Amino acid sequence: MTGPAEAVSEARLWARLMDMARIGAIPGEGVNRACLTPLDRQARRLLIGWAESIGAAVSVDPAANLWLRRAGSEAEAAPVLTGSHMDTQPNGGRFDGIYGVLAGLEALTALHESGTVTRRPIEVVAWTNEEGGRFAPGCMGSMAWSGCKPLDAFAEVRDPDGVRFADALAEHLAEEADLPRRPLGNKPHAYVEAHIEQGPRLERDGRDIGVVTGIQGSRWFTVTLTGETAHAGTTPLALRRDAVQDMVRAVAALNALMQDPADVLRFTVGRIVVHPNTSNSVADRVAFTIDLRHPDAAVLRDRGDAIAATVAAAVRNTGVAVEENFHALPVAFDPLVIDAVEHAAAAQHVSSLRLPSGAFHDAQFVVPICPTGMIFVPCRNGISHNPAEFSSPAQLASGTRVLADALARLAA
Repeated sequence: MTGPAEAVSEARLWARLMDMARIGAIPGEGVNRACLTPLDRQARRLLIGWAESIGAAVSVDPAANLWLRRAGSEAEAAPVLTGSHMDTQPNGGRFDGIYGVLAGLEALTALHESGTVTRRPIEVVAWTNEEGGRFAPGCMGSMAWSGCKPLDAFAEVRDPDGVRFADALAEHLAEEADLPRRPLGNKPHAYVEAHIEQGPRLERDGRDIGVVTGIQGSRWFTVTLTGETAHAGTTPLALRRDAVQDMVRAVAALNALMQDPADVLRFTVGRIVVHPNTSNSVADRVAFTIDLRHPDAAVLRDRGDAIAATVAAAVRNTGVAVEENFHALPVAFDPLVIDAVEHAAAAQHVSSLRLPSGAFHDAQFVVPICPTGMIFVPCRNGISHNPAEFSSPAQLASGTRVLADALARLAA
């Protein structure tokens, strides 16, 4: 009898990834599949059908996290979890998030086909709104499940069309009223999440598997500058309260604040909204976002705490409001999971490399609940959040074999 890793099907995994990629497909082989939308529900139904075909039990919790469960020989034993997310960025790729969900399903399928009986149940979870592309911040589903934030804390968050998160969630759960319900939270034995690296190290170093040691911290801010609109042709520069010009001054000052000779710190101004956004008017309001990341909690704290004062000192003619939208401390993963992944990679005769994650993932919010870790597979040129995002069928299957082996070890 073959083991679960040997029963992993590269062809089946790739076919399912491509089936999912057609739901929300955009030009350039990309995907735009926002959370809590009809496209999201279509993708979830496809996943549910595949899970039910191998006898997995399906349920959903109040945050719309979707759960697929394979029973163990001890029904009451704490389960081993795996999974990721199904939503994408608006200009996203075919593998970010969804690979971890389908790798988890493929691992369940391989366990089923190989006849492997695990002592502990194994569950695959598709977390709600990891990306934050429609409702910010991301990771709402995993934060609500872990108790990091109450689900009600996100109720009034609105998408770009003004839809409240609470309303979108209620509509979505009504569409899935046929699925059994489960409460938020539990105490798993372990969690391991498979993901494309979203960076260049594995490809550059010629390694097959990333054994992820932890995730750097993240802080997100929105800065709003309020001035006064005026006629572009008649108002002297000295009399203007130009929000765009003050934004330029603020960003220049922030770039100076965030300088890091070691190039470890990550600072991004990613979204800018200008009002009234016309070519012949002085802007009276600009809002821009800041994404700050660093693996050292002290650096993250000190640089983030300095943002408001830095902006206030840089502007000349506008009012300043700085709101922090998201704060996740750096986390270290547990040796139990790190070792299980490393041993699984060795058993599969694939090369591995220990490395941290620069991107945040749902795994970050599972760390306080149970031993947690991640598996990375290489992605071409380190590109992600882009239609050009790519990992080969062989790379994805290799990561899934390591995942299946690690899950079997943890659930033994």
